[in-house]
Amino acid sequence: MARARLAGQVVKRLRRAGVSDARYHSASFTVRFVRPGDEEPTVLRLSEVRRGGIDEAVAGLLRAPGSPATWAEARPLLRPVLRGATPPADVSAPLRRAVLPFLAEFVVVDQPDTMTFVSAPHGWGVTDDEVFAAARANLSGAKLLGAADQPVVVQFVDDGDAYWTSHLLLDGWLAGLAEQVGGSPVAFAPERGTLLVTADGSDHLPELFARAEAIFLRSPRAITPMAYASDERGRTVPYSVEPGSPFWTCVRRAEAVLASWGYARQAEQLPLAAELLITPDGRTLALWPTNGPALLPKADEVQYGDTVVSWSELSDRLTAQGLDPERWRADCWP
Repeated sequence: MARARLAGQVVKRLRRAGVSDARYHSASFTVRFVRPGDEEPTVLRLSEVRRGGIDEAVAGLLRAPGSPATWAEARPLLRPVLRGATPPADVSAPLRRAVLPFLAEFVVVDQPDTMTFVSAPHGWGVTDDEVFAAARANLSGAKLLGAADQPVVVQFVDDGDAYWTSHLLLDGWLAGLAEQVGGSPVAFAPERGTLLVTADGSDHLPELFARAEAIFLRSPRAITPMAYASDERGRTVPYSVEPGSPFWTCVRRAEAVLASWGYARQAEQLPLAAELLITPDGRTLALWPTNGPALLPKADEVQYGDTVVSWSELSDRLTAQGLDPERWRADCWP
């Protein structure tokens, strides 16, 4: 029974990683499967697997072709990347952590011809925190030269090696651009190859909000239409303004567009996921189907049939599901 239990755990871990043909052979106490891209089956001898080392053993077997086998080889090649919280369907079990609303930090192995997402587990014998820290430390942290005597727009265009949008993950980096943009920096990362930075309060902001949204909506490599600033500790946070600010409508719309996009990506892989719409005046509206329970996205309002109510009117009937982005289960209409 102990042998069968171990085999079951290994097969379950392989299938969770995207291997559909894993089979246990009790006579030889092995698990056989075909790795993606291989033609011949791989045989895992279960007698060599420690009970506490299942994840490490599987990660080592599923490591992408050419991926570093040791921490010493991997460490200098790691880079952090900012992506939507829901990983692409073709990326199995990537290492990630939430960093901003609807966005997560992933780690990739950057090689001359390929960029491979690091999986969780990675099998290098170090903690996830060490992997994230090494990836961030490998960014250039480049500083701009010169100074601006009035607010300007600085555009960073990525040639594939600079990882400019990833620099937003470095504490203090965005704040350090104040002298070059002529004020407290506000940044936009609409897609992977574009980073736009200007000064808070400048006349450039409305145009940049519109420009960032246009790039975000048409790019197959979209990240976010929102604006970002630095908090008192130098960490990148969503740019916020008080109601009545000339930028209030821009901020609200960017938040709604990102939420709609993020929840739509999540819904592709999540049964019962309800749709999130943006109303003409920039509010968000969750559509609760009338044919049963639903997993609702956070919204200003919820529509059931022809009835629309505020989120607060339903909140005591909803149950959080522990997802990223979070959804709430709704079982019955009030």
